Amino acid sequence: MTDKSKQDRVLIFDTTLRDGEQSPGATMSHAEKLEIAAMLDEMGVDIIEAGFPIASEGDFEAVSDIAKQSKNAVICGLSRANFKDIDRCFEAVKHAARPRIHTFIGTSPLHRAIPNLSMDDMADLIHETVSHARNLTDNVQWSPMDATRTEHDYLCRTVEIAIKAGATTINIPDTVGYTAPRESADLIRMLIERVPGADEVIFATHCHNDLGMATANALAAVEAGARQIECTINGLGERAGNTALEEVVMALKVRNDIMPYQTGVDSTKLMAISRRVATVSGFPVQYNKAIVGKNAFAHESGIHQDGMLKNAETFEIMRPSDVGLSETNLVMGKHSGRAALRAKLKDLGFDLADNQLQDVFVRFKALADRKKEVYDDDLVALMRDSTSDEANGRIQVKFLRVICGTEAPQSADLTLSIDGTDHQVTATGDGPVDATFNAVKKLFPHNARLQLYQVHAVTEGTDAQATVSVRMEENGRIVTGQAADTDTVVASAKAYVNALNRLLVRRSKSAPGSDVKEVSYTDPAE
Repeated sequence: MTDKSKQDRVLIFDTTLRDGEQSPGATMSHAEKLEIAAMLDEMGVDIIEAGFPIASEGDFEAVSDIAKQSKNAVICGLSRANFKDIDRCFEAVKHAARPRIHTFIGTSPLHRAIPNLSMDDMADLIHETVSHARNLTDNVQWSPMDATRTEHDYLCRTVEIAIKAGATTINIPDTVGYTAPRESADLIRMLIERVPGADEVIFATHCHNDLGMATANALAAVEAGARQIECTINGLGERAGNTALEEVVMALKVRNDIMPYQTGVDSTKLMAISRRVATVSGFPVQYNKAIVGKNAFAHESGIHQDGMLKNAETFEIMRPSDVGLSETNLVMGKHSGRAALRAKLKDLGFDLADNQLQDVFVRFKALADRKKEVYDDDLVALMRDSTSDEANGRIQVKFLRVICGTEAPQSADLTLSIDGTDHQVTATGDGPVDATFNAVKKLFPHNARLQLYQVHAVTEGTDAQATVSVRMEENGRIVTGQAADTDTVVASAKAYVNALNRLLVRRSKSAPGSDVKEVSYTDPAE
C-alpha cells in the first residue's frame, strides 16, 4: 500500500457487540453475537470489538469464539486500566489471527476524581498498563475516556505517554456526546500537531449521539487526520447511541468528491445486517433512519413521485441497491414454495439451514393463510418472531382467549407452559392487553416493571401483522421483548413473555453488583 493510499484509507472499527450491546435491554445471545460478528467480518469491517472479556464468563466466551472464527478482521477486546482486565482480555482475543487489546481510563477532571488519582499518578498508571498490554500483543489501542472534556495540555501529555508505552492506535472518545464538529476536528488536529510520535500511530474517533452530531463529529475528525472511525450498526449504543456505521460508510461513498477517503466495507450488505441487528437486539430501526430506515427510499409527495418516475436522481442521492435493498417488494403468498421463500429470505439477509427453513416455512404458511399478501416486512417480522426467546424459553404461550368490548370487565383466559408444564388462569383488566398481562403475572409472579409498551403495524391493511415491543426493568436489569402476529393481543402476550424469558437469562448470568461495565479503577497489578 502506498503512502497516499494509507492516508486515504479510513478503518472501520465496529463496536456493536460491545458498546451497542450495552444499550439497556439490548443483550444478545452467544449464538447471535457469533452470527453478527461473521456478518461484520464478511462485509469488510476492519476491526470488530467483540466484547468486554472481564465483564462475565459469557462475554469472555463470546470474544474467544469470535476470535477463533474470524477470517479477516482484527478482533479486539476492551479492558480497564489494570493488569487483571488486560490479561483476561488477551486470553480471549489471542486466538484471532490479528488480536487487539483496547484499554482505557477516564482522563477528564470529573473522571480523575472518581479514583482520586492525581495527574501524575494517572500518568504512571497509563504507562504501566499500556506497557503491559504491549508485552502481550503488538496491536494495542488506548483511549482517554471523556477526552473531549479533558484539559488539552494533560490530554497531550497522556497521549504521548501511551504512544511511548507502545500504543499503536489512539482513540479519542466523545464519551458524553458533547462535542460539535468543529471542536472534533480541532482536537484531532491539535493532537497530531503537538504530540511527539503522533505520526507513527493511527488516531481514531468514538462519538456518541447525545446531541445528534455523532456522524458529523466522526467525519470532521477524519477531515482533521483521524483514520479510524468507531461506530455501530444502526447507531446502537448507550443513551442516544453512537456513530452509525451505515451513515459513515455511505457518506464517504456518496460524497467522495469532498471527502476523498476509502473504506473496505461492502455497502450492499448494510441493509441485511441492519435488519439482523434490529432483530437480535430488540431495537427496531426508526422509519426515517438515514440509509436503512423503511422510509429512506420511500416517496409519497406527488412532485417527488413524478420526478422519480422520470429520473430517480431527482430525489435520491443513492440507489436502494447501493445498500442491498431490492428495488422491488415482491409479494409472497400461500402458493409460494420453499425455494422462493429461501431466495427471498436470503435477499433480506437471512441465510437459513434446511432445518431452520422448515420451521420458518411452517410459520410462513400459517401467516399466508391469514394474510392475502406477505411482504418483505412481514418476513422480517416473521424471522424476528421465529428467533425469539418465547420459542425456546422457559415460558411459552400455549393458548389465549380474550373477552373485550364496551362492557367491563375485560378478561383473558391464558395457558402458559412453564418449564414444560401447562398452567391456566383467567384474569381481568382495563382492556384486553392489561387483562392478558395480569394473567401472565398470576401464572408467573415477578416484580419487573413495565417501562414501554409499543405497537406498530408491519404493513398496511386490516390483516396486517402487529409488531409489539415491550421493555421491562427489574433491579437495574433492563430487557426487551418483541413479537409479531396478525392478532395484536397475541403479539402482546408473546412479547411480554419474550421479555420475561430474557429476564430469566439475565438473572442466571449475573448477581447484583457483578456487572463490571461501569467506571471503576483498581491497582494495576491486580
